[in-house]
Amino acid sequence: MAFKQNTLALILTASGLVCTSAGATSVSVVGLFKDKAIVSIDGGKPRTLSVGQTMGGVKLLAADSDSASFDVEGKRRTLGMGQSFAGGAMTAERQSVSLTADARGHFAAAGSLNGYPMTFMVDTGATTIAISAAEARRIGLDYKAGQVVGVGTAAGVVPAWRVKFNTVKVGSITVNQVDGMVVEAGLSVPLLGMSFLNRMEMKRDGQTMTLKQRY
Repeated sequence: MAFKQNTLALILTASGLVCTSAGATSVSVVGLFKDKAIVSIDGGKPRTLSVGQTMGGVKLLAADSDSASFDVEGKRRTLGMGQSFAGGAMTAERQSVSLTADARGHFAAAGSLNGYPMTFMVDTGATTIAISAAEARRIGLDYKAGQVVGVGTAAGVVPAWRVKFNTVKVGSITVNQVDGMVVEAGLSVPLLGMSFLNRMEMKRDGQTMTLKQRY
């Protein structure tokens, strides 16, 4: 099943991993917004910085949904979601997960959408993550605010809505602002499509598939 990606702009949120270094300022990006960033400084509680604001010797120079630029100890540093640096050395934790094929050769992936538990089926033929309208209602998603389109399923052509998922988690991997589709009928299992998989390094060895997060 293939779907077109949408262009809805929503807030980007996620969790990051902080790496500390004795005697050096450590900064980890936890959330990104337009002109704002949520950061953890020296392992402290995440705080929101607005452009021009300084906290713990760290000044936010610019921010959008993709990255944030900081002045740290007189040097400009630009970090993406989940990235951090300590004493000027950037670090990034690349998470991975291994999946095992079932008897039919399908790969199931346990995870969550917007914090709600969900089990996906990996589908490289799907352009986006796709869930049923029933699943969308279960997780409280206002999917009808998205653009409506018609898609072909086993049940025929049915209405579907383009959406953006704030967070998609599979195992230890968390990805933010992922294009998706909510299908009115004819979809029995959530599909983990290429809007998520394109952000992974994918390797298959027999009955095992390994996904490793890109940065």
